[in-house]
Amino acid sequence: MEQILNAVGIMIIGVFGCVAYFLASNTILDLIWPARGPQAARNIRITNLIRPWLFMGPALALLATYLVYPVFQSIWLSFHNETGDEFVGLANWIWLANDDKFLESMANNMLWLFFVPAASTAFGLIAAALTDRIRWGNFAKSLIFMPMAISFIGASVIWKFVYEYRGSDQEQIGILNAVIVALGGEPQAWITIPFWNSFFLMIILIWIQTGFAMVILSAALRGISEETIEAAVLDGATPLQIFFRIKIPQMWGTIAVVWTTITILVLKVFDIVLAMTNGQWSSQVLANLMFDWMFRGNDYGRASTVALVIMLLVTPIMVWNIRNARKEMQ
Repeated sequence: MEQILNAVGIMIIGVFGCVAYFLASNTILDLIWPARGPQAARNIRITNLIRPWLFMGPALALLATYLVYPVFQSIWLSFHNETGDEFVGLANWIWLANDDKFLESMANNMLWLFFVPAASTAFGLIAAALTDRIRWGNFAKSLIFMPMAISFIGASVIWKFVYEYRGSDQEQIGILNAVIVALGGEPQAWITIPFWNSFFLMIILIWIQTGFAMVILSAALRGISEETIEAAVLDGATPLQIFFRIKIPQMWGTIAVVWTTITILVLKVFDIVLAMTNGQWSSQVLANLMFDWMFRGNDYGRASTVALVIMLLVTPIMVWNIRNARKEMQ
C-alpha cells in the first residue's frame, strides 16, 4: 500500500508540476515581452520564437542527460579499465573479439533476430486478417493484445510455470511437462537444454509482440481501398489471391515498420533471459552480458564496450525505420 501511495503521489506531483511549469514560464514570458504597447508586434514575434522552446526544453534536456551524454560516456569508458581510471586503448575491444561469451551472445542474438521478428509479424498478420472477418473480432483482438500489458518479467514468471520441471518421480506442475507425461512421454528441463532453450525463450517474446503486430497491421488492412478488393473479386480472384497479391503488397511498408520495430526490441532483449536462465546453458545475449559485466563484474570498460556493440547494431535499423515511417505518413 505504501508503494502504491508513493507512486500515486509522484504521478500527481509530476502532472501538477508540469502544469505549473508551463503556466509560470508562459506568464513570465508574457511579462517580459508583453503583447501590447508600441513594441507589441516585435514582442509577439519574439515570444512566438521562444514559446516552443519552453515546451521542448525539458524534453530536450532529459534526452541530452539520459540519452546523448551516456553515449559519449560509454565511448570514453570503452577505452578505459574496469574503474574508468586508466586508459587501456583497444584492450576492451580486443577482449570482446576473443571472448567466448560474447561470441555466444552474438550467435544467440542473431538467432533471435532471425525468428522473433518473422514469427511475431507473421502471427500478427494472420491474427489481424482473421479477426477482421469475424463478428467478435474486437474481443479476440483484446485477448491477443493482452500480453502487451504484462511486463517482460511478469511474462517470464508466467512461462516459468509452463516450462517448470520436476523429477520424473514427482507430479509435474509445469503445463508443458504435464501434457507430455499425460501423453506417455518423459518430462524435460526445457530451459536447460542448450540451443533449444533459446527457442523456448523466444516463444515468450513472440507471445508478447504478436498483439503489437496485430494492432498495427489490422489498421493497415482497414486502410486498403475497398474498390481494389471489389475489382479483384469481380475478376475472379480467390480470397488467398486477394490477400497475398493485393493486400500484402499495399501493406508492405507497414509490415516492414513492424518487422524492424520488433528487430530493435530483440537486439535489446534482456528481461526474459535474466528471469528465465540468467544467461546460463548457452542462452546468453548481448544485453544480459552487458548487465553481468556492469553489475556483477563491476567492469565499466567491458560493459560499455558491449553496450556500444548493441548501439551499433540498433542504430542503422532505427534510422531506416524512422525514414520508412515518415514515408508512410506522407
